Amino acid sequence: MGTYQKGWRLLSTVSVLGLMASAGSLAAQDVIEDEDFLGTVELGAGKREVQTGTAVPLTVINQEEIDDRQAGTIGELIDSVPGVNLVNGNTPRGAGINIRGFGATSSFGTDQKVQVIIDGATTGSEELYRIGTQLFTDPELYKEVSVIRGTVGSFEYGSGIIGGLVKLDTKDASDFTGGEIGMRFRQTLQATSNGEGFATSSILAWQPTENFELLLNYTLRDTAEYDDGDGNFTANTQSRTPSYLIKGKYTFGDAGEHSITASLNDSVNDEKDVPYDGFGTTDTSFGNVDRRIDNRVAGIRYQWNPAGNDLVNLDVNLTYSDQKIDQSYIAGSAFCDDGGVVSADPACVRSGTAGDPFSSATQDADHRYETTKLTVKNGSYFTTGALTHDLRTGVEVSRRERLDASAAPGGTAKRYAIFAVDEISIGRWTATPALRYESQEIEAHDGSQNHDASALMGGLSLRYEFDSGFALFGSAAYTENLPVIDDLDNAARIGVSERSDTYEIGASYAAADVFTANDSLAVKVNYYQSRLRDITSYVDTVTLSTPPFFAFVPLDKVDTSGIEIEASYALDSGFYADLNANLPEGEEFLNGTVSRWRNLAADDLRLTLGKRFGETLDLSWELVAAKSGFDAAGDAVAGYGVHNLRATYKPQSGVLEGTEVRFGIENAFDRDYRPSLYSRDAAGRNFKLTLAKTF
Repeated sequence: MGTYQKGWRLLSTVSVLGLMASAGSLAAQDVIEDEDFLGTVELGAGKREVQTGTAVPLTVINQEEIDDRQAGTIGELIDSVPGVNLVNGNTPRGAGINIRGFGATSSFGTDQKVQVIIDGATTGSEELYRIGTQLFTDPELYKEVSVIRGTVGSFEYGSGIIGGLVKLDTKDASDFTGGEIGMRFRQTLQATSNGEGFATSSILAWQPTENFELLLNYTLRDTAEYDDGDGNFTANTQSRTPSYLIKGKYTFGDAGEHSITASLNDSVNDEKDVPYDGFGTTDTSFGNVDRRIDNRVAGIRYQWNPAGNDLVNLDVNLTYSDQKIDQSYIAGSAFCDDGGVVSADPACVRSGTAGDPFSSATQDADHRYETTKLTVKNGSYFTTGALTHDLRTGVEVSRRERLDASAAPGGTAKRYAIFAVDEISIGRWTATPALRYESQEIEAHDGSQNHDASALMGGLSLRYEFDSGFALFGSAAYTENLPVIDDLDNAARIGVSERSDTYEIGASYAAADVFTANDSLAVKVNYYQSRLRDITSYVDTVTLSTPPFFAFVPLDKVDTSGIEIEASYALDSGFYADLNANLPEGEEFLNGTVSRWRNLAADDLRLTLGKRFGETLDLSWELVAAKSGFDAAGDAVAGYGVHNLRATYKPQSGVLEGTEVRFGIENAFDRDYRPSLYSRDAAGRNFKLTLAKTF
């Protein structure tokens, strides 16, 4: 059996390297990239539709794929997007999202260069040391997840978005009622073998009238520690996360042109006696804590889209996002903690002074971020001569409060922004200029500091589409990452905005009847180059001869580039193939020294082959592969090829009609491996079974 598995592994690795070489050769020949906006020209019948109708590097994961992937975290759901990598993906606490080399790091859950938006609300924290990702929520609450990579396409949502944007949209009652009066109930049950996990999700969708709908969703996900591919127990990877969603919508007006939507979304992760370091599996330096994380998002939204008036499509969205982290240190759990006095071990000298007593202030610190945001925007469609315009303009006002805590200064950040994105079409050409002006004021809670900053950002994309379905596109974008509340305790950072330039070129192709009748092919290849300068969030340690014996020096600049490939091919017979690949490069610069960018992921590829048998059965095999790279500690990790199998069964008649059965085997050959950027080995073989039915 061992020889059989080794043969499969060798075959998979050789196949992946060959596919990567072929993909890289193809991408090198294709040029020119992107930027329209969230375009919707889609073609293909694979697991995921390639967004070939837009220049934006956009990937959309719909409800069908969310269900079929049976993901336990949002990170596990979106890591199949080219350019998206995780800093551990198996637990809500440690699944940091990294896009194009930015976002989560091995020390912080975010670097402010990847933004997460839930129903229009800006969520997440600032730099909280080693607590992990700040996206604590469950995939069962959402019907669609969109990922925009890079800066292009982000100006409608915020500033400083260098890595990318994750946009999540919650479920609606009408998704289950079909817009008809009545009540529907959906129950989902899931079991996983590795970690002996289970999940239950109950949804009540009620539509008492044609113009009012209400949804209630309660989800509980629980899992124990998992085993890696060698059967080794991976400590502190357990989680228990209850979540709920309440959402209602009222539509009114003669033609239903007005609507008001209100929602409340809450997820909790309550942990006892776990390492303070959310990225690790053991903790002897920082000790253990009891930690409760509560992630709450609330919003009320008014929309007005009058029939026959192309100049008005108004969207007014008031949101409130609250991330609360309560912690208490467990005495004696850190090796430096010896009755309140630091031990003789030199590693316990925390401030550079021998005998310095141990302090648990950081571990005992409670954190809270409350962000209130009002966004008013309007969409207009009009013509000026030979030009047609799809113009979106808006105003955004936000207020963020951060609780005072040890090593995490508290304060208030007020922001005001205006933006405009105009998609201009003339013949086969589409040009999309985008501008965003943002002004900010940060004030310390004790009134000791007050700092202002502002920036004008923007970009331009061009796209040309041929008769054949082939298109070329390119873009340039500039953004600034304004100082954050966390910078209040550092005079060198609080007055500096990080700046980034991104250039992209690419090509896409979408057509039917390509190789045979009724087939479809969609391909999108994107090449990008980014430079980050005036850096405050990334530093190197410099040794000093006097206490504290070290100092932090910011990097001079970071250059990243890469090729992203998305492809889908489908036949009328039900066969489909999907391919996603990411080939990144990155360097960091400090005092004339050039090094590998510390957050650079390895080249990776996903290939899915599947077959649909009508509406009843969908079978697929997925290969997830990567070349050798480096883990979160900077140590080399080997390349790998991992196989996943999935089956979806939906009986169309009989007593089981309306029932959905999903079965998956992840890491089918129990491969022991560690993905790049991870601080722990990935999970071994995992069987997943999901049963769902809508009544």
